[in-house]
Amino acid sequence: MHRLSRRCSSVSAILRYGGALRRDVAAPLSSSSFASVSENDTKARWYSVLSSEKFSTIKSTNQPNLKRDLSLGKRYESTAAESAASSPPPAERYEYQAEVSRLMDLIVNSLYSNKEVFLRELISNASDALDKLRFLSVTEPELSNDAVDFVIRIQADKDNGIITITDTGIGMTKQELVDCLGTIAQSGTAKFLKALKDSKDAGGDNNLIGQFGVGFYSAFLVSDRVVVSTKSPRSDKQYVWEGEANASSYTISEETDPEKLIPRGTRLTLYLKRDDKGFAHPERIQKLVKNYSHFVSFPIYTWQEKGYTKEVEVDEDPAEAKKDEHDEKTEKKKKTKTVVERYWDWELTNETHPIWLRNPKEVTKEDYNEFYKNTFSEYLDPLASSHFTTEGEVEFRSILYVPAYAPSGKDDIINPKTKNIRLYVKRVFISDDFDGELFPRYLSFVKGVVDSNDLPLNVSREILQESRIVRIMRKRLVRKAFDMILGISMSENREDYEKFWENFGKHLKLGCIEDRENHKRIAPLLRFFSSQSEEELISLDEYVENMKPDQKDIYYIASDSVNSAKNTPFLERLVEENLEVLFLVDPIDEIAVQNLKSYKEKNFVDISKEDLDLGDKNEENEQEMKQEFSQTCDWIRKRLRDKVSEVQISKRLSSSPCVLVAGKYGWSANMERLMRSQTMGDASSMEFMRSRRVFEINPEHPIIRNLDAACKTNPNNEEALGAIDLLYDAALVSSGFTPDNPAELGGKIYEMMGTFTGKWSTTDQFQSTGSQPHVPETVEAEVVEPTEAGSQK
Repeated sequence: MHRLSRRCSSVSAILRYGGALRRDVAAPLSSSSFASVSENDTKARWYSVLSSEKFSTIKSTNQPNLKRDLSLGKRYESTAAESAASSPPPAERYEYQAEVSRLMDLIVNSLYSNKEVFLRELISNASDALDKLRFLSVTEPELSNDAVDFVIRIQADKDNGIITITDTGIGMTKQELVDCLGTIAQSGTAKFLKALKDSKDAGGDNNLIGQFGVGFYSAFLVSDRVVVSTKSPRSDKQYVWEGEANASSYTISEETDPEKLIPRGTRLTLYLKRDDKGFAHPERIQKLVKNYSHFVSFPIYTWQEKGYTKEVEVDEDPAEAKKDEHDEKTEKKKKTKTVVERYWDWELTNETHPIWLRNPKEVTKEDYNEFYKNTFSEYLDPLASSHFTTEGEVEFRSILYVPAYAPSGKDDIINPKTKNIRLYVKRVFISDDFDGELFPRYLSFVKGVVDSNDLPLNVSREILQESRIVRIMRKRLVRKAFDMILGISMSENREDYEKFWENFGKHLKLGCIEDRENHKRIAPLLRFFSSQSEEELISLDEYVENMKPDQKDIYYIASDSVNSAKNTPFLERLVEENLEVLFLVDPIDEIAVQNLKSYKEKNFVDISKEDLDLGDKNEENEQEMKQEFSQTCDWIRKRLRDKVSEVQISKRLSSSPCVLVAGKYGWSANMERLMRSQTMGDASSMEFMRSRRVFEINPEHPIIRNLDAACKTNPNNEEALGAIDLLYDAALVSSGFTPDNPAELGGKIYEMMGTFTGKWSTTDQFQSTGSQPHVPETVEAEVVEPTEAGSQK
C-alpha cells in the first residue's frame, strides 16, 4: 500500500482535491513500487525507487482515488483497474436539446482546426468555474468555507488513454448540469455575465473566458466517452454526467460511492479515442498547458514523474573480500553506487502572473529579454522592446520586440503568415498563425504578445473576425512598432540601426508600397547611399539638411550597384553643381520611392528620365542651342526612326556626347532590366512601357560638333549615318539599357576597329615595339655636277 510522508499535512487541500480525486479506479500497484519519503523532504510525494541501471518507470495510475484525506480523516486507495463498489442507483437518461449528431459533427470536423485545443477549452472552463466562485464568495462567504485551495489539476494515464481534469470551482447542481451540458451551445459563462450586467451592484470588471457554449464539447474531439462528476456548494449531493460521442442522449446520476466524493468543484474524465491516446502522455499534457494556458490566473498542477540520485551501498564481490582479508594493512571501504529514485508528484506548470500584466516600471530590461528568449526560443537579446497598455474603446496589453537578426532561410517577406505574434484572450493563448489581421506583412518580423479581454473571435476562438475593434488594434500595434524602430534609429549607437537596416530594411521598403497611410512614419526610417556618401548610408532627413538653398527636388538614380550608379553619364552635370543624388541599388528601392512621391514637400525626381529640371534655366542660351542644332536633331531623329521618340539638347551632360533617357511615365533602364528578369513578365506591356525613349545630345562635345558639320555639308554621307547608329548603341549601353541585337552592336565595333589595323601593322609600329630586327635605311646618293671656279650657279 502506498504511503504518504508525514509532511503531507501541509498540502492536505491539494490531495483532498487532486490527482487522487478520480471517479474511476484501477488495479493497485505493487507495494514495492512505492516508499515513504524521508522526513527531510520538503514536500509530500509518492515515489518509486528504481536503480540507475534499469531506469524503469512505474506504470501511471488510472486516475487513482484519494487515498487519504488528511483534513477529513478519510482513507482512500490508489488503484489502476476498476475497483469493486456498491451498485449506484439507476441513472436518469436525458435527450439533448438540439440535433446533436449534426452539431457534434460540426464541432469535431469544422469548428476546431487543431485537436489539441480541447485541453485549452476545458482548462478555460475550469478557470471560469474558479472565477465564478471567487466572485460569488464576496457576497456569499459560505460558498468557500471548506478551505479548499483554488487550483486546477490534470492527471494523465498513458497506458489506458485517460485524462482527468479537476478544478475546485463553483461546481454544478443537477439542474445546471441539464441546462449547461444538456443543450449544446448553451453557455453557463454567458448566463453568468448577463446576470452580472443586469445586477446594479455588479462591477464591469470580470475575467471570465468561455462565452460560446461549445468549449466543453471540444472534449469529444479526442474522446469516445466523457464523465463529469460535480459538486456545488449550494447542493448536498454530487452528480455524475456521462455522455458518448455521436449519442443523442446522456445520463445523470447521483454519486453514492464515498470514495469518489469531492468537497467542491468538478472532475472531468476523458476516455480517449484509439487514435488520440497519445494526448494522455504526461509530458504532452504539460507541453499543451504551457503553450495554451500558461498564464491562466489559477495554478495548474500536472502529475509528473520525477527522480533524484543518491548513493547506496553495494554488496562486495567474494573474491575481492577474500583478497582484502590477506592484506591486513589495507583499510576496508564500503563500496557504493549511484541510483535514481523515481517518484510521482504534482508539478506547478503555469505562471499565474504574466509579465505584460505587471507595471512596466517594475520590470527590468533583463526580465523583458528573458521573457523574449523563453517565449520565442531566441538566444540573442532583442534590439528593442515596447511594453504598453491601450485603453479606451479598445483595451489590450502588449509587449513587442524587434529581433536582433532576421532568421536565415526564412526571409521571404512576401509570405504574411508568421509565428511571431502570440494572441491571448484573457491570458488564454488563442493562436500565433495570422494572415495579416494584427500586423501587416511588412512588419512580420516584429515579435510579441497581445492580450485582449474583448477581442471578437469566432466560435472556435481560433480565427479573428474582421471588425472595427480588430482594425483599431492593428493601427495601434503598428504605431507602437514604428515608435520602437524610431527609437533604435535615434540611438547614440549608430551600429544598432545599421544592424536593424541590414536585416529588416527591405521590410520597410515594402511598407512604402503597401501601406500608404503610414508613409510619414516609414520615410524617416529609410536609408540610402548617395553621390556624396558612397560608403555610409544616409537618411532622407540628412539628405534634406544637405540640400542647396535653391534645390527643390530630391534627385535619385536607380542602378544595380553603387559603382554603376556613380559612373552613369546622367550624374555628370549634377556632380559638377554639387547636387547630391541618392543611389537606389536594391531591386525594391525604385518602386518604394515612386510610391512615396515626396518627403517634406520635396518631390523625388529620377535623373534618368526626360524633362530634368536642375533649377538653373538660361532660356536665351537654350533657345539659341535649339535653333543651332535643330537641323542636326531632325537629321538624327530621321536616321534612328522608331528607336527614339525625340532628339533633344541635353541639360545633364558635360563630358559624354549623348545619353538615352526614359520617358517621363515609362520605365527607367533599371526597371526595364528588372521586368525582363521576371518569370511571368508580359512582353506586350514591356514593349508599351519602354516605347518612349528620348535621345539627348551634348552640343559641346566634339563628336556632336562633327556630326553637326556633316549634317550641314553632306547629310547622306554613309560614314556619318553609320556614326549615328554606333552613337545610339553606345548611349544605349552607357545609359543602362540592353541592346536588342548585341551581335549587331559587336559587328559595328569590329568594323570600327578595322580602320586602325593598318596603323598597327606599319614598319614604324614594328620598330617601336622591337619585334623586327633593325635594318639600316638606304639613302640614295646625290649627284653633284662639277662647276668652274668662280662661276655662280
